[in-house]
Amino acid sequence: MPLIWCSISGHGYGHAAQVVPVLNALARLVPHLQALLRTSVPASFFEPRLTIPWKLSPAQQDIGCIQNGPLTIDVAGTWSAHRTLHADWDKKIETEATLIRQAAPILVLSDVSHLGIAAGAAAGIPTIGLCSLSWDLVLAPFVDPADPAHAAIMNQIRDAYAKADCFLRVAPGLAVTAFRHMRDVGPIAEPTEPQPAALRQAIGATASEKIILVGFGGIALQSPPFDHMEAMQGFRFLFDGPVPSRFSRISSLSSVGLPFKQILASVDLVLTKPGYGTTVESVALGLPVVYVRRYNFADEQSLVDYLQQHGRSAELSLDAFSRGHWEPAIRQAFAQSPATPPPPLSGARDAASILHTYF
Repeated sequence: MPLIWCSISGHGYGHAAQVVPVLNALARLVPHLQALLRTSVPASFFEPRLTIPWKLSPAQQDIGCIQNGPLTIDVAGTWSAHRTLHADWDKKIETEATLIRQAAPILVLSDVSHLGIAAGAAAGIPTIGLCSLSWDLVLAPFVDPADPAHAAIMNQIRDAYAKADCFLRVAPGLAVTAFRHMRDVGPIAEPTEPQPAALRQAIGATASEKIILVGFGGIALQSPPFDHMEAMQGFRFLFDGPVPSRFSRISSLSSVGLPFKQILASVDLVLTKPGYGTTVESVALGLPVVYVRRYNFADEQSLVDYLQQHGRSAELSLDAFSRGHWEPAIRQAFAQSPATPPPPLSGARDAASILHTYF
């Protein structure tokens, strides 16, 4: 059985959301394909999405950024975590490479762990990077020139990336420079069919109420303005996290009993940060998006540009978000029309056709 080893960042769910459609597309080209998922992303993410046989090997593959919630980067904590990861760096690479050799995959695919790429190369297995960003670009704004450890870590990340056979840059993507060879692929998403009636029945929403999903990816949002949400007439809210029982107009996603992708496809609007998976899927579905910017994350501007060009969107300031002053941005997003149609979601097929050559 042909095996693909997938080293997947656990920084939120966006990296796994890029890999899964590629594996599903690759399986249509490679009979009996199996995947080993080397990641800290839980199995529950893959179970409703990945259509091929797979096995989870739980392990942290990179750091990305340490965050205080989905909107704030803990810069000191990020560098501390990277120092820990990069301690005994060569030994960590060889340990991971030994596991890859034992599994004997045809190909190593990394989104976009530098440890996974360095280990795949050390194991002598063809190794491909896949992502819309790279961690060296994410970390670059936070480098302290007075701290030599920062420069050393950045060099190790870039040296690892340079060992990849190729990097597949997913649109919309950054101007990635650390890889020796790069090929562009289209946007990646696998939207599902909307089931608005089922969702409305599940949460008791009337036909006149707009359903808004408040979701910030795989990093939990703390203390949203529940009282202001409850007071907004004409809206029902779905929140990705626990909801106190006293609120009747706000439901926790876990209480709905529907898969997340079906919920996303069936709501009327999404309130989120500009993250890859939710952004591209919402645009493909024609969903209005209200976004809260962080202004210090590398790929944010490219995703905002994508929303503004191809989607229906409005920005909500962090202050207005925290105070629950959401309605003006929500109504602005509903009133928008896309400037141009979105590009086709060809990225999974594009990437699969390239990966297929290795099999």
